[in-house]
Amino acid sequence: MTRAGTRSPLPPRRTLPATVVDDTVAAAAVLLDKWHPEDSSSGRSLFLDSTIPDEADAFLRAAKDLHRAMLFYASGLTSKDLHGGGHGLIHAQELLDTAMRRLELELQILLSSLPDVIQFNQYDNDNDDDDYYVEDDQSLTETCGHLRAVAEAMLAAGYGKECVAVFKEHRRASVAAALQRLHGFSPSQQLSTISKLAWEQIDARMQSWLAGARPAFASVFAGERDLCDRVFAGEHASVGDAVFSAVVEDQAMSILAFAEAAVAKAKRAPERLFRMLDVHDALTETIIPAIVAAFEEKSELMFRAAELAVAKVGDTVRGMVAGFEAAIEKEPAKATAPCGAVHPLTRYVMNYLVVLADYENALANIYSAEQYTDTTDIGFGSGTAGSSSSDHSMASTSSFSSSSTQRTLSLWSNPIGWLVSVLMRKLDAKAGNYREAALSYLFLANNTHYVAKKVGGGTKLEAVLGEEWAKEQRAKARGYVDVYVRSAWGSKVLRGGAVDKAVIEAVAMQETWVAADEEMGEVLRAVARAAVVPTYRMFYRRQGAAARLTPGDVIGMIDRLFGGQTVTLTQQ
Repeated sequence: MTRAGTRSPLPPRRTLPATVVDDTVAAAAVLLDKWHPEDSSSGRSLFLDSTIPDEADAFLRAAKDLHRAMLFYASGLTSKDLHGGGHGLIHAQELLDTAMRRLELELQILLSSLPDVIQFNQYDNDNDDDDYYVEDDQSLTETCGHLRAVAEAMLAAGYGKECVAVFKEHRRASVAAALQRLHGFSPSQQLSTISKLAWEQIDARMQSWLAGARPAFASVFAGERDLCDRVFAGEHASVGDAVFSAVVEDQAMSILAFAEAAVAKAKRAPERLFRMLDVHDALTETIIPAIVAAFEEKSELMFRAAELAVAKVGDTVRGMVAGFEAAIEKEPAKATAPCGAVHPLTRYVMNYLVVLADYENALANIYSAEQYTDTTDIGFGSGTAGSSSSDHSMASTSSFSSSSTQRTLSLWSNPIGWLVSVLMRKLDAKAGNYREAALSYLFLANNTHYVAKKVGGGTKLEAVLGEEWAKEQRAKARGYVDVYVRSAWGSKVLRGGAVDKAVIEAVAMQETWVAADEEMGEVLRAVARAAVVPTYRMFYRRQGAAARLTPGDVIGMIDRLFGGQTVTLTQQ
């Protein structure tokens, strides 16, 4: 009971802003109760499953209001209010924490709805794997909009750590799953065992690496860059950079490290050269440009790793080319081809170079023009082949004339021309080991003709060596044919004497000799007919019935050489 003249103390009067804040908190509590993260609604999404228009936006506004309410209550509290509990602040904090847990759940649901590989463009018709690309670009864009709204709300409320942790966990798993499908194995897991594998096993994995590395950088990582840019935009761009690096950098580094480890195992075996060049092309054509686009200048470690991988591939390629050159040089000069045929070495080297020409750009990048500026000894086939120097000079032409010096210099920035010159010198040395001078020139004619055909016809090898060079080799082969004919048919046939006997002996000597192909066979027969038949006709007119052979017989004998057919007298 109060004393007379005294009044009971009145509760503090509520100001208008405080009332509004209280009402705002109460309204937020109702919405939070409906979408509480721990009740039956936890399996549904505000953004994907709500049937009430703009309910998700209302929830985001409620979360923002709760954060503002906390700031309002905190700004009006005295030390006594804080000691007494600050019930308004505590209640708003509890509600805000509930809202953030709901948004964290929404973040998980939205992230789970994304494909493993993000692509915001239309479907890529060149890729046959439907799992890698989204079919509905609009749906993906809307989902990213929801993710951005959730992320901005959590970051604004001070829950950025939780937001980033959920995002990184989900996208790391998605990226790992995508890379597993692309490569057929996990590059990071294989790194520890690659040193124990045989090359055949490594090569099989390298094929998978080549199939997966390009889309990994061009699609998977590029998609993650786009996703982070869209979700963490504006003032949160630096958060997006950090998230992107956390999601993909380890995976990207493991892909590069796997390639580097595989290259180290390749050693210098020439037959592995093409695989190394494939790796070089993947790095320079796709991976490094993708790193530039996705990481910009924010990952020095990534750039250094990529550049180191390219450098090591280059070193390995140069070593393999040197090994291939050494293998040609070590081929015994005395190991000739029977009957003047195309030597197996010629076939192997030229077929090798035909494939190597497909990598012209890679080789040009790996080799620098300054390495091969010495052009003092770059002519092909300069040996004597067991005959007089005058005969040989008639058949031989310089592969690179002084007028083509500029082309030569550019050619030497690519090792293909050098390898061809090594081959031609080796063939010249082999030709000198035949006993018959004619057979040595047949060998040179056949092998030079084979080389010229491999180079000519608009092939990539012709583009590397030059059309003029190919023409020079064809002329060179024809020159060898001319010298061969003079040597094979001899002075007795072409200059008189016991001509019929000499013809029989010359044919007998050449019966087992072979031509590189039907084209060369026809050239050999035609040149022989042109050189021998007129002379024999003159001999036949002088000898008459005493001659053992008629001109028709001689023509028939020549036409049976090198796989030719007997012709009738009418045809003669």
